[in-house]
Amino acid sequence: MNGSGKLRVAVVGAGAAGLCAARHILSRAELFEPPVVFEQSERVGGTWYYEERVGTSDDGRPIHGSMYRDLRTNLPKEVMMFPDFPFDFHLPSFLTHWDVQQYLETYCKSHDITPHIKFNTMVEVVKPISMETDEGGAVRWEVISRGMHGGHSTQTFDSVFICNGHYSAPHLPSIPGIEHFKGKVMHSHSYRCPEPFAHQSVVVLGAGASGVDISFELAQAKAQVILSHNKPALPFSLPLEIKQAPPVVKVLDDGSLFFQDGSVAHAQVLLLCTGYKYQFPFLCPKQLGLEVQHHLLAPLYKYLVLPAFPSLFFIGVCTIICPFLHFHYQIQFALAVLDGTVQLPSRELMDADVERERQRKTQMGVHLLQMDSDQWDYYVSLAKTAGLPPPNPVIQSLYEEVARQRRANPQAYRELNYKLVNATEWQLFNAPSEQTDNI
Repeated sequence: MNGSGKLRVAVVGAGAAGLCAARHILSRAELFEPPVVFEQSERVGGTWYYEERVGTSDDGRPIHGSMYRDLRTNLPKEVMMFPDFPFDFHLPSFLTHWDVQQYLETYCKSHDITPHIKFNTMVEVVKPISMETDEGGAVRWEVISRGMHGGHSTQTFDSVFICNGHYSAPHLPSIPGIEHFKGKVMHSHSYRCPEPFAHQSVVVLGAGASGVDISFELAQAKAQVILSHNKPALPFSLPLEIKQAPPVVKVLDDGSLFFQDGSVAHAQVLLLCTGYKYQFPFLCPKQLGLEVQHHLLAPLYKYLVLPAFPSLFFIGVCTIICPFLHFHYQIQFALAVLDGTVQLPSRELMDADVERERQRKTQMGVHLLQMDSDQWDYYVSLAKTAGLPPPNPVIQSLYEEVARQRRANPQAYRELNYKLVNATEWQLFNAPSEQTDNI
């Protein structure tokens, strides 16, 4: 807390989560100083900004974005939006990444966030420091940052919101013999469009959202695709160009791929759709008692706050969620903790709660940070504790309907369009252009 008596908050990242954090901090000017938002690039949007280049940028830093050219959202805008900032009604339900990027730029402008963003600034260190106050010892945070053109800055904050995302550092599985593969090995992080793979043989490893999407794109370009995964056979029909196979076990000496069922295939490209890992190069996990693995970040009370350091918040680290809605509730809960509206339990009780949740997820057979159907009770819990209105039931209803459509026909479900009628009802309706013509 500075001389004004207001809390000072740092936000790492100016993607959707960071912008949401800044917006809600700015709306509480009586309690909080304007935030300082650190953004390593020259623009807002984070992962939603499409970068055609792959590898490294001109300044030698890794390209952050993982968007491919023709990506469209797998959630409709009616579910995806921030609850207090709807998308343009005339857009289709399933958006391009350009639509989402424009939405975030408009959100930023509407809430006058840009003056508080330090662009082209890399956060190098975030560490706790002890400060003596009138009330006794309190943890504050030292943030050391570096501008693109040199020059370090050290600032002190009462709290830090980590909003740097988790879709930029590829998880590369260990495949025995991979050095023998004679073709091209790449991760979906570096995939942009299907044309370079036309008429080639491609093994896509992983049948998550991006693995299935990219396989369809490759098939349209007349690539011969083997979709290798450890799931049951996919419950929908595939184009003739796509065959399913069990996981790749190893690469043989002659460069061929050996699958779990004993089959063998030669391929020109091995495309790894194997997800991403959590990466916080500016933190010292050991100092914080933080366990960081490619699919795990623990211990986090309410999937958000480190029990040992309850003024450090990790926003949006869960998977299979409605991201913007998720950020909306997490951030306002965190601010309610900081302003005293929410009193957290003791560290011991928070640790015990984290362990119970870990055991529950283990018994379910899912990763700790995977939410899906759990997210609705989670939002209601955050909302109730922080005194916020819960999400309207129509959001869950439409989310579940779209999931059914996606499972039934993953190629065509994005052709549907929806509108929210009220807090509990949605409707399927014609394409926006046809709807506009009837007004």
